[in-house]
Amino acid sequence: MRVLIADDQALLRGSLRVLLETSPGFAVAGEAGDGAEAVELAASTAPDVILMDVRMPEMDGIEATRRVCAADPAVRVLILTTFDLDAYVYAALRAGASGFLLKDTVPADLLAAVRVIASGEALLAPTVTRRLIAEFAGRPETAHRPSHGLDGVTGREREVLALVARGLSNTELAEHLHLSVATVKTHIGSLLAKLHARDRAQLVMVAYESGLVRPRTSDH
Repeated sequence: MRVLIADDQALLRGSLRVLLETSPGFAVAGEAGDGAEAVELAASTAPDVILMDVRMPEMDGIEATRRVCAADPAVRVLILTTFDLDAYVYAALRAGASGFLLKDTVPADLLAAVRVIASGEALLAPTVTRRLIAEFAGRPETAHRPSHGLDGVTGREREVLALVARGLSNTELAEHLHLSVATVKTHIGSLLAKLHARDRAQLVMVAYESGLVRPRTSDH
């Protein structure tokens, strides 16, 4: 799995490089010290995953994420942040990022997170991510944005979408709805296609922005 590291702190980039290069199944596609460089390297190296810092000079991680995802929808962006309720993270998810990771995450969890994001199977740290999305989905500036429509989405698919927004895995969805995992995957595939979503992270965004799931209520 080829990973591009984008962070303006050389020490952190070096630490991440050592971790990835000494772990089986990973390779470093390159290092970028700012967002503009990250966009250029993503185009020239075609990484599977980008570890993207939010706050960088020249071009921040949000704009870099937007440009990278627009240019190559296959690339998965994992946002690196210092705080689990960083206001920039919500904007980065809207820009196309697949999830986020706290910078103080232990190495083993970071590697697991990269694998999760690359697979597109589930959001990283769903409880925290869900809380973050709910927090910023409820802000006035978000409420004024056009909502995603759910036209063409069936009743069962709405049920699945709401549970995805709560952070349930495919297995948990299957148990909750008394369906097979294969059927759950079919419903999720249909939702991704109908809602033009990149992955489950984008499905969560749609669930909140359409009003299907209300901010600050799904964790209670």
